[in-house]
Parts: sequence; C-alpha cells; structure tokens
Amino acid sequence: MQKDYWIIAYYIFTPIEDPLKEVQRQQKFLENKDIKCRIYIAHNGINAQISGCKTDAQIYLEWMKKDARFKEISFKIDFYDEHVFPKACVKFRKQLVALDEEVDLELTGTHVSPKEWKEMLENRDESVLLIDVRNQYEWELGHFVGAELPCLKNFRDFSPYAKKLKNHYDPNQTKVMMYCTGGIRCELYSALLKKEGFSEIYQLDGGVINYGKQESTAHWRGKLFVFDDRLSVCIDEKVDEVISHCSHCKTSSDTYYNCANMDCNELFLCCLTCAEKFKGCCSDTCMSAGRVRLYQAVTRPKPFRRYSSKENGLN
Repeated sequence: MQKDYWIIAYYIFTPIEDPLKEVQRQQKFLENKDIKCRIYIAHNGINAQISGCKTDAQIYLEWMKKDARFKEISFKIDFYDEHVFPKACVKFRKQLVALDEEVDLELTGTHVSPKEWKEMLENRDESVLLIDVRNQYEWELGHFVGAELPCLKNFRDFSPYAKKLKNHYDPNQTKVMMYCTGGIRCELYSALLKKEGFSEIYQLDGGVINYGKQESTAHWRGKLFVFDDRLSVCIDEKVDEVISHCSHCKTSSDTYYNCANMDCNELFLCCLTCAEKFKGCCSDTCMSAGRVRLYQAVTRPKPFRRYSSKENGLN
C-alpha cells in the first residue's frame, strides 16, 4: 500500500484578532492544492485536521510555520494511502471545543511527555486518578489500562462530570492524570478540574496520538477513535488489537456505522454479519423507521454524510 498522503493534526491557543480574515486567508492558500481538511478558527486559536498529498502537505506546514502566531505549533503526522476528508472545510467557530462556558487557560494542567506518562503509569498508586476524557464511543474502542471511563456522550458533558467528581475524590489528596486523542480537550478540561479545586493535574502532551508514536502500546489496550474517514486506527501500526464489541451480538468488532435510520444516525459498533442482518441500523426499532437509508455492505464504512434523498437511496 503506497502511503502518499499525510494526515496532519494540530491545535494552538493563540490570539487571532480577526478569525474571519484568517478563515479567508487559509481558504485562499488551499486553493488548487491537493488538500482536504477540517479547520476550525476562533478568536483564541485553531484546531485542525488535514489530509493532503505529501508535497502540498509539506508546503502547508512550511507556510504555517512562517507565521509568528503559529510557529509553536506541534504537528502530529500519520501516513495513509488516500484522503480521509471529503473536502476542504475551513470555518469560524466561537469555541474550539464545545463547552459552552468560559475557561481560564492559565489554569491548564502540567504537560508530561509520553515517556514521563509511561513512567507515571508504572508508578501509579491509589492516590492517582487516571481519567479518559473522551466520549464513550471513543474509549470503547481503546483506552489506557486502569483508566476511569466516564459515560460522556459529547464534550459538553465534561463540565457537570467535573463538578460531581469532587463528591467521590478529595481534590486536596488526589493527583489527576488525564488524556485525550490529540491534547486539545485536556487543555480545557484540566482547567475545569482546577476550577473545581483539583490542584495537581497532569495531561498527556500530544494525546494518545503522540504517545503511540513514541511509546507504542505500553499500558494501552485496543485502538484509537479518530474523527475522520478512518474512524478506527492502531496507535502503533505494528500492534493490531481489538477489545471492542458489536453492539448487537457482542462479538469482537472495531467497525463503526452510522445508523441507517436518518432520524437516529447513532454511531455504533457492529460486525459485518449484524450490519447485514439489521440493514445498517442500530436496533429493530430503527429498522422499521420511516426514513432509512439503503444499506450497502462495505468492510470499512465511512462516516455518513448528508446527500440528497436520491443519492442516499432513501426508502
């Protein structure tokens, strides 16, 4: 498999005086380049995921580094055989991570390198709380051994979770280790925990993506959920372990589907046999719903995207 495409993830918190102007600047630069992406720009920074042919991807990285505002960006790069986004999408966002509340980034936790993180895991005792701060559908696919796995459906759920956490753990006696996919959520969530009184917080620098590149799968089980067409990846391509299960029959599966019921569209794990049996639906109820997309058998389905009813094969 020829891996001619770079998959790039990065974020940076930095003041952007005119984010709409930056949106236009990015869009202009991407014109006529073999780059597809999801780039969100706010007053306080950028959160981006990009796929591009090697040449154009390198040109983009060099262009970003020339801007004084972005010279401190740490780019996380993977290699793949095709694009993992359908188009180039650059948008203004009021929030880089949807929390719906102001966060003081001066309260961010202490960054620890993957090597330090591994050592901390190996020396962890009962006074250390290890938290996976991703959504449930993410950690079901894979997580660090011994992590607390909160049942969160979206980013906004973390704030009430943080408030309740001090009812179970003494903020003055508990050291917190937290991790996410690429690091950006920990920047905000660590600040939320400090706001609730937890003073000693450590966050994995660069997230699980960075950890896999440097420490492989030490203390990690399963795969990593990613927000692109791949959905599920190994954090080290040499180690392919599946710990997740089909939501229907509970057999081993690391394949996600969007429910074919358009009024549900739930993301769920499913084996190929059950996907065919339930016609791409997450339940019997959804199978008999009024707006169900035509099921097409594929080994690795991509995330559902809204097209016209005719293109969807709508029943």
